[in-house]
Amino acid sequence: MSGNPIAPPWRVKMVEPIRMISRSRREQLLEEAGYNVFALAAEDVYIDLLTDSGTSAMSDYQWAGLLQGDESYAGSKNYYNLQQTVQQLLGFEYIVPTHQGRGAENILFQHLIEPGQYVVGNMHFDTTKAHIEVRKGKAVDLVADVTHDSQAHHPFKGNFDLEALDAFLADKGPEQVAFVLVTVTCNSAGGQPVSMANIRSVQEIARGHNVPVYMDAARFAENAWFIQQREEGYSDKSIPDIVREMFSYVEGCTMSAKKDALVNIGGFVALRDKDLYREVSRLAVVYEGFPTYGGLAGRDMEAMARGLKEIVDPDYLAYRIGQVAYLGKKLRDAGIPIVEPVGGHAVFVDGQKFLPHIPKEQFPAQALCIELYREAGVRGVEVGGVLAGRDPETGENIYPRLDLLRLTIPRRVYTNEHMDVVAQGLIAIGERRDQVRGVAFVDEPPILRHFTARFRLV
Repeated sequence: MSGNPIAPPWRVKMVEPIRMISRSRREQLLEEAGYNVFALAAEDVYIDLLTDSGTSAMSDYQWAGLLQGDESYAGSKNYYNLQQTVQQLLGFEYIVPTHQGRGAENILFQHLIEPGQYVVGNMHFDTTKAHIEVRKGKAVDLVADVTHDSQAHHPFKGNFDLEALDAFLADKGPEQVAFVLVTVTCNSAGGQPVSMANIRSVQEIARGHNVPVYMDAARFAENAWFIQQREEGYSDKSIPDIVREMFSYVEGCTMSAKKDALVNIGGFVALRDKDLYREVSRLAVVYEGFPTYGGLAGRDMEAMARGLKEIVDPDYLAYRIGQVAYLGKKLRDAGIPIVEPVGGHAVFVDGQKFLPHIPKEQFPAQALCIELYREAGVRGVEVGGVLAGRDPETGENIYPRLDLLRLTIPRRVYTNEHMDVVAQGLIAIGERRDQVRGVAFVDEPPILRHFTARFRLV
């Protein structure tokens, strides 16, 4: 990207007030919340970087689509608009809408995974791993080794370790491996992209072992932008053309439309195989709703269809990823250790490097998450030891090599001045970092513990 500032490719038509409450009140609320920022009321958060899931600002085009909602129980015209958009953009013939991405994972994984089978990914995210384990499957991460070094520069740190993938599939065979899942961009790795060459090679290796490949497509457009900007041979290709090629290498995908479809609710499963579509759509009736509405209102499907068209606009993507890079540069220039290079949807602060005096058993990134709200009213989220959970067989805590604070930037919501406030908060914490205390569990749920756990300061 050039060093020149990029203006947002939109005008502001409506605003929503936010307010900063006092530090003493923030400290009180943290204690009442069990030091879990998920338990904070949104109105008590000044700048909310908890997630980019469902937090986007919709366009006037999308809002207009809401008024064209066809709320018929079966065969809504909005479903057919969504189906046609997915066919044209992603190249899949069949689509089952769902209420969000985890609904898509549920109905697809129930059909694909048998107890004891492995699902191999570059790096599975929390809900994906949970859905695999609920089916008594085993989630295996085979991301490239460079990914685990937060300071290493590589254009595609979401890539698979192809040699490890080949060896694993050769060892286990198609009977023991349900499928390979390519996550784009790779959230747990720091929002890092996967190259087209790597996606293509994954498909070739898996096909050689008779194992199907699927894609977690939540941030597919951001991944396509990185391919266009960083990968040889793609600078002259359009974002839609890159998207079509990406999806040509997989059998289907799950999609949380709350990310790269710019909506507040929704998702889908998209497939090539008609027989698999029939099986998945039958499960949708049980868990989501009739296959042509999948737990969504017609107006939601219309907004999703329109958001999928808007997301591949190169001007939008340049500003979107440029804003994330802006925050990353602010932190880097201040000497704050972040995952390099900056990814697509968030800046990830290396909690272990930022707070080296806190041992991994006291979850440094969670401690930093707490401290950022206390200091600046900013809510981030931990992506590290708390989120990783426990080994389902041994019950021991899993400590990933990266313990990160994720600063997730909602789409079309905040200005760069808000990013300045975030950076100033972290800089202030850095000046007194030795005073930051670690945390321990007070209440620990058995599954997806980070959402509802309660902590105490150590």
